[in-house]
Amino acid sequence: MTKSGTLVWLHTFDRTNGMWPDAGLLRDTAGNLYGTTQAGGRATQSYPYGCGVVFKLDRTGKGTALYKFKGIKTGCTLEALLVGDSAGNLYGTTLWGGIRNQGVIFKVDKAGKGTVLHTFTGGADGASDYFGFIWGAGSSLYSVAGGGADGQGMMFKMDTSGNKTVLYNFQGGSYGSGQSLLVADAAGNFYGTTQQGGNMACNGGYGCGVVYELSPQSNGTWAETVLYTFCSLTNCTDGNRPEAGPLVRDAPGNLYGMTAFGGASSNCDGCGDGVVFKLDTAGKETVLHSFTDGSDGGGVWGGLTMDAAGNLYGAVEWGGDLNCPLNKGYGCGVVFKITP
Repeated sequence: MTKSGTLVWLHTFDRTNGMWPDAGLLRDTAGNLYGTTQAGGRATQSYPYGCGVVFKLDRTGKGTALYKFKGIKTGCTLEALLVGDSAGNLYGTTLWGGIRNQGVIFKVDKAGKGTVLHTFTGGADGASDYFGFIWGAGSSLYSVAGGGADGQGMMFKMDTSGNKTVLYNFQGGSYGSGQSLLVADAAGNFYGTTQQGGNMACNGGYGCGVVYELSPQSNGTWAETVLYTFCSLTNCTDGNRPEAGPLVRDAPGNLYGMTAFGGASSNCDGCGDGVVFKLDTAGKETVLHSFTDGSDGGGVWGGLTMDAAGNLYGAVEWGGDLNCPLNKGYGCGVVFKITP
């Protein structure tokens, strides 16, 4: 799609080469795109819809299934973003599969060879990583996963050989639980959101989520600071429940993100259609847009990206053309831009 909204090419999945692409895309310097699907690929008796693929799209939208997952041994169901290294290797996670069916961490090289680097075992080791990695200090991969010592999630790092270290266990409650993809700053701090925790008086006692910072300490431990607690305003007009992310961080250190619910509009029995928000370095939140589930869209599950001019871009699942025949009355979603 061009910056004016003109469609350049479209790739349609056909089950054999993947189906249900739920995560975002990784773009290399040549303009190729890489991503994952939840299902499709290699169908078996145990997994008739397949366990998902890692795919490549060239600059014209022509697709190639680089690797088709096989189930328990190699992992199953991919929802996370991929990251790549300078050698063309791709790294990611699966929700299921592995020895305990708690998911795996994998590498796929540029020739399409897949390798399981780590198998989650649940509990303190972590489980079901929905989010995928970002690169951090020491050429290590950093991510968050479920499980952890307190069952509220954990942050870990891993080198490219599969050596994994748990860095922080989330505490739940006012500190939040149910994490998102991370974003880092130059000092090695990480920022993210939680879907639950924070204000425990909302969402049936599960909480409405927070924005947090994780900072390395001189003694080798990590400390969590809650930067903002959602539903701090009446009727959650400041937002409620940020989902998978990622956040965007600009040069001055402001953070931008979206929530699935809350905002100025009322829908879903009054819980709102979500917001785009800005959080400054002092912790002050500003709602940049409240979705209405109409022509501007609704159904917020992903994150944002920012261009060099400070424009924000994102996509939502519903709204737009409410006469869309595939989802009549609800709309088929929009791609949007917010100008500073």
